[in-house]
Amino acid sequence: MSKTFMIRSLVFVFSAALFFFGSTGSAAAQNPVSETKSEPVKESQGNIKVVFDESAPGILIVESNGEKVRIDTNKKTVEQIAAASVEKSQTSKTQETAKVENKQEKEESSYDFDSGEEPYDYRLINVPTPKKVPKGTWNLAFTHRFTQPIHPIENSARNLFGFDSLGIASFGLTYGITDKLYASVYRSPLCQRALCRVIEIGLGYNWVSQDKDTPIGFSTYASIEGNGNFTEEYTYNFEAMVSGRLGKRVYLFFSPTVSLNSNGQGRFDPRPEQFFPPATVANSFRMPAHTASFGFGASVLIRPDLLALFEFTPRIGFQLGRVSPIFGTNFSIVGFENTSYPEIGFGIQKNIGKHSFSLVFSNTQTTTTSRYNSSNLLFKPQRLLVGFNLARRF
Repeated sequence: MSKTFMIRSLVFVFSAALFFFGSTGSAAAQNPVSETKSEPVKESQGNIKVVFDESAPGILIVESNGEKVRIDTNKKTVEQIAAASVEKSQTSKTQETAKVENKQEKEESSYDFDSGEEPYDYRLINVPTPKKVPKGTWNLAFTHRFTQPIHPIENSARNLFGFDSLGIASFGLTYGITDKLYASVYRSPLCQRALCRVIEIGLGYNWVSQDKDTPIGFSTYASIEGNGNFTEEYTYNFEAMVSGRLGKRVYLFFSPTVSLNSNGQGRFDPRPEQFFPPATVANSFRMPAHTASFGFGASVLIRPDLLALFEFTPRIGFQLGRVSPIFGTNFSIVGFENTSYPEIGFGIQKNIGKHSFSLVFSNTQTTTTSRYNSSNLLFKPQRLLVGFNLARRF
């Protein structure tokens, strides 16, 4: 016996029964003594469910295997209502799913001012931050610096303020070994007077993660840089990274660094073959072998997903810059001098989900740990280069 035949048979039986007893029910409803309010009565037989609505005499709903029909014995009509219920249920589920997805998207794409999370990237412009590296995540970083400074504008404007000039592209990858320990590798083609293909390999440890209940973050990092694709002229870096939150929108940073052998073997000292000075003059000028830098920075939340950035990095010890000869009478070289300026920069950062993009301006092209604090281009703080940082977490 088909399901449709069963339903039609039940409809006929119930219609006949209610038609016969309808007048009795109406009379009872009119009797003042029996005037009470009643709830719908439900009965079931096997897979068939019947609902009598006593507040509306002559109306019943029959349900079988997910299908529903509404029977009105007064008007002698039969209406199928199962499709409408299913459609309503599906619409409700779709709306609920959309709400969940919108909530997740909102949580990924922006930060609440009160959340206390880490909206900043793993570096401001160049200064590193103690942002946590979650276990099992891969974090890709890409930096780009152009060579022509914006100032003077009359020279850079025709080159789109430096965007048409030669660019130095560097990239790195960080992996979270645990929720505390992480490893990183970074490559930059620029290190000194020429392209020397620096590879930096390091390990970091996140001692304190910044969150809603902890306004301070603290990490330490150690790395080795090697020129010639990590084959020569090694530099050893030891770095601490501290962050602090002020109010709801301001984050402050301090990153002191010691770079050992940053001028190892006197590789940035003048050589007789460079300027053709007497060997005694060239060998008499020696710069320090090591560097200590002190990176200060700040980020301010303009909106939960938009930040303004600023940093400044003074140094002591060896300072990468320009070594120039000092000429005496008859154009003979009598000595040398090193001129260098501390790194300074500012920018704006936009967070979109797990992406972070920053448009930055600084007076240095070099971005490895031992070199970001100075530049061999000898740009004063007011002669800033345009560039950008891009980060993505997988």
